[in-house]
Amino acid sequence: MQILLVEDDQSLSQYIEKGLTESGHKVEVCDNGKFALALIMATQYDVAIVDRMLPGLDGLSLVKAMRAAQVATPVLFLTALGGVDDRVEGLEAGGDDYLTKPFAFVELLARVTALSRRNSHVQMAANTVMEFADIKLDMTQHTVSRQGQYLDLQPKEYRILELFMRHPGKVITRTMLLEHVWDIHFDPQTSVVETHISRLRNKLEKPFSDSLIQTVRGAGYKLELRPLKTQE
Repeated sequence: MQILLVEDDQSLSQYIEKGLTESGHKVEVCDNGKFALALIMATQYDVAIVDRMLPGLDGLSLVKAMRAAQVATPVLFLTALGGVDDRVEGLEAGGDDYLTKPFAFVELLARVTALSRRNSHVQMAANTVMEFADIKLDMTQHTVSRQGQYLDLQPKEYRILELFMRHPGKVITRTMLLEHVWDIHFDPQTSVVETHISRLRNKLEKPFSDSLIQTVRGAGYKLELRPLKTQE
């Protein structure tokens, strides 16, 4: 796990860094909120441990800036400010957990591990949904929607669209479609690909004002958004 520790108390930061490192984690230490924000914007951390009272930029402002920039790194506030209002303020600023000083290291480690695990589950869930333009393909639910409207796709149509959405803008050849969708590794000399592409186009495009599956003459097809009238 890669952890950012933002703490200006040098002895405390050394203690935490040593404990986390001995637990098998990589730790980057920063003692300034402004510098920490630059690090967070440039590096992907699994968890950030943030003190509230920091030079340069206080902890609350740091986390608010992170969330405003769509940085989703889980944040554990570690601070001497332990009142109920302080905790609420930290969580409302975008913190995910709150631990007050003094603390037991085993509790800090447990909270950091829990935050990382929770974040991993969120990322896994997010990775099951693919999006292109206004289309969403949910691999867990095995559903497809466009502009919020669910589309009734047959299994082969779904697999064709899934292949396109894994490679948006890239040419998908007839051979690739036969191998991925039908598990056929030779040309059956039929129009099965063309027939299914036509059906998929009708479902994706007919009710809407633009086309998504473009024919690339002599090569195959690609997923690209265009006005419907330019469809080849």
